[in-house]
Amino acid sequence: MTAQAKPRLQAPQGTCDTHMHIYDPSMPIAPTALGPGPAWASVTAYRSVMTGLGIERVVVVQPTSYGTDNRCTVDAIAALGLETTRGIAVVDAEVSDEELKRLDRAGIRGARFQMLPGGAISWDALEPVATRIAPLGWHCQVQMDGRLFPEREALLKRLPTPVMIDHVGKFLEPVPLDHDGVRSLLRMLETGRFWMKLSAPYEVSKVGAPLYEDVGAIAKACVRANPERLVWASNWPHVSVKTLPDDALLLDILLDWAPKPEDRQCILVDTPAAFYGF
Repeated sequence: MTAQAKPRLQAPQGTCDTHMHIYDPSMPIAPTALGPGPAWASVTAYRSVMTGLGIERVVVVQPTSYGTDNRCTVDAIAALGLETTRGIAVVDAEVSDEELKRLDRAGIRGARFQMLPGGAISWDALEPVATRIAPLGWHCQVQMDGRLFPEREALLKRLPTPVMIDHVGKFLEPVPLDHDGVRSLLRMLETGRFWMKLSAPYEVSKVGAPLYEDVGAIAKACVRANPERLVWASNWPHVSVKTLPDDALLLDILLDWAPKPEDRQCILVDTPAAFYGF
């Protein structure tokens, strides 16, 4: 954790961090990656974040650095404990049934699609991979520029799996609430097949900490419309920025974005428990 010792928000029992990464400097870097991740992002380091924030459950997300080599993520799930940990892998359409079953036994519950530079899977592969993972009950986790939601909405809606949208839609850059991309996001959340992470506002905000009001406006609109379709995440260890955000403040931001305690209970505990199978 960074400067603030403790969050003001007391995390309820069963709080889940639905998006973080573990990096291992001994792992080979994928040819699709933009560069290696930090050498210090270990399970031991993350455990201190869990303790400081009151996190009891966690979802380890495969970093783009390792492409479809999921060993680091699978090892992290095992180290953190399968009882309280799930994972998101990166797989292509050629992945074997045996490998998918092995990943499922290891705690993987979804496939990541990073549709920004550094991602290993293309748009053309999205539907074929979704078809492969659907029988396992997995979901598709999608990160893309939210401004492009209108042109991708039909494709995302016809996927045969639930869909988790990353980072408040990851609008590059933040847009007003009447933007077509925000309208598309709200439409998708209304279908009952889409979920979204309240996370990583620092990656795109032009306003900055502590409340990231430009991203926060979109987050609040989603909370007002469908709080039961939202989850929270730290996005630790914040590899996309040089100035690290305060992990405690990233949890406290829910006091502004989701001021109702019952909504925070849903976002932090109930929805992730059901979605990831805790």
